[in-house]
Amino acid sequence: MTQTAHPDTVLIVDFGSQVTQLIARRVREAGVYCEIVPFQSAEAGFKRLQPKAVILSGSPASTVDEGSPRAPQIIFDSGIPVFGICYGQQTMCMQLGGKVESGHHREFGRAFLEVDKDCALFEGLWSNGSRHQVWMSHGDRVTALPEGFEVVATSSNAPYAFIADETRKYYGVQFHPEVVHTPDGAKLIGNFIHNIAGIKGDWSMSAYRAKAVQAIRDQVGDKRVICALSGGVDSSVAALLIHEAVGDQLTCILVDHGLMRKDEAANVVAMFREHYNLHLLHVDASDRFIGELEGVSDPETKRKIIGRLFIETFEEEAKKLGGADFLGQGTLYPDVIESVSFTGGPSVTIKSHHNVGGLPERMKMQLVEPLRELFKDEVRALGKELGLPDSFIGRHPFPGPGLAIRCPGGITREKLEILREADAIYLDEIRKAGLYDAIWQAFAVLLPVQTVGVMGDGRTYEFVCALRAVTSVDGMTADFYHYDMEFLGRAATRIINEVRGINRVVYDVTSKPPGTIEWE
Repeated sequence: MTQTAHPDTVLIVDFGSQVTQLIARRVREAGVYCEIVPFQSAEAGFKRLQPKAVILSGSPASTVDEGSPRAPQIIFDSGIPVFGICYGQQTMCMQLGGKVESGHHREFGRAFLEVDKDCALFEGLWSNGSRHQVWMSHGDRVTALPEGFEVVATSSNAPYAFIADETRKYYGVQFHPEVVHTPDGAKLIGNFIHNIAGIKGDWSMSAYRAKAVQAIRDQVGDKRVICALSGGVDSSVAALLIHEAVGDQLTCILVDHGLMRKDEAANVVAMFREHYNLHLLHVDASDRFIGELEGVSDPETKRKIIGRLFIETFEEEAKKLGGADFLGQGTLYPDVIESVSFTGGPSVTIKSHHNVGGLPERMKMQLVEPLRELFKDEVRALGKELGLPDSFIGRHPFPGPGLAIRCPGGITREKLEILREADAIYLDEIRKAGLYDAIWQAFAVLLPVQTVGVMGDGRTYEFVCALRAVTSVDGMTADFYHYDMEFLGRAATRIINEVRGINRVVYDVTSKPPGTIEWE
């Protein structure tokens, strides 16, 4: 990563907190570039990035335990502002000559801070004598301050809840400002970055784009790159970015497994070939995939068959091209940063993209991952920057195994066609009602159940179609979408009238948890 592209960077040292990613979110929301580095490699990260400020994260560890993690001394020797959060506050105190003890009252959840003194960090936000809600999660606590620090705010169980050394621009808080349950937390982090560290909030997507393009050129040189294009937002944005960097050195391969939505493959191919002049191979492998899947009912077996066939097909196509040195992937930041291990060194590993797991090793390729510093919404912003239409950027997530996992029980070509038609009608009705952007994900499921119906004067014995729609932020939890009955009635009538093979429609009102979003 070049330092010239990010002269104003914040380094976040990760001690293993589950919410470290949220710190990065808040920094970026303030328009400043940051990176998370595990504590084991924080010194190297500090030297590489030369940040203007450092934030120390929380941790499940205890500072009083032997061998517990510490911040590299170079950070305190550098003279730049440091903000310690929870464990970050405790290790900062210990390293600078203070004291931390365990065994005091633990504090978890909502707490209230009493502001005792004015402080540059909350200037213009909080004033002396005011009271503010924060979110606590700690067992240990600071019991003696290092020289130069003073208490600026307290809570009932944390007499050192907010401490400051204004001269050195060191600040420590026992609570978590990065979580939404601390209402002013994002502003505190913004104040630290802008007011204390003096960093301008001018990091933008166009700056990121220029940096990423240069980084790809430096990495690839004159070698060939292949990219597995699934038609999803992540792989599409990655492909466009790589194409901007190396042009004709990139070949994209779209393996059409016959399990995509109606006209999906054709639309993706048309968009990329016509609008972006991208070298794209459309491989129709539907016979191969569906041939092996026919009659298979176990969901895990379905996924394994699809994964194996994808790799085999992709590998064959790459060989026809004469191979490649690099594989482009749409890996995102949440896939890259995983929890930090305290015993066996860093466990920061990259999660393979669901479609191409195992490919790079097998084909002796290096990975090009231009999105690995971005969150999902940032990828969408970059897609916009690259000229992708809103209708494409805002698309609902679609699983790699496609319609195979929306067809519980044995798969047949006939069932897939019935499902494809029903799904297309359902999404059409959602769009007509202006609800597409309000829903996180919506789809039809073809159930392995047949029921008796009547059409005209005749008896029918056909499949049941279940409709699913959920609202969510990140897919980890989800609530079913509360349609009005008029909409559901309209969608059901169209599906039954227009799709031969379905005579009954039901709506899934299960939230996640206890259910999952997909049925399989």
